[in-house]
Amino acid sequence: MAIFREYIVPFLILLVFLVALLATSARIFIPSDMANPAPIEELDLVTSPTETLQ
Repeated sequence: MAIFREYIVPFLILLVFLVALLATSARIFIPSDMANPAPIEELDLVTSPTETLQ
């Protein structure tokens, strides 16, 4: 059990940290038009519950 606590758990923590660091720093290489949030468009197909009751 000592091997698990001394070697495997710290390696997994480091691996998760490095993946998160890579994911957040990858935004530098995304084109500027893709780095913005997605546009929100209102759909006409969606009806509100009050419209269906009438």
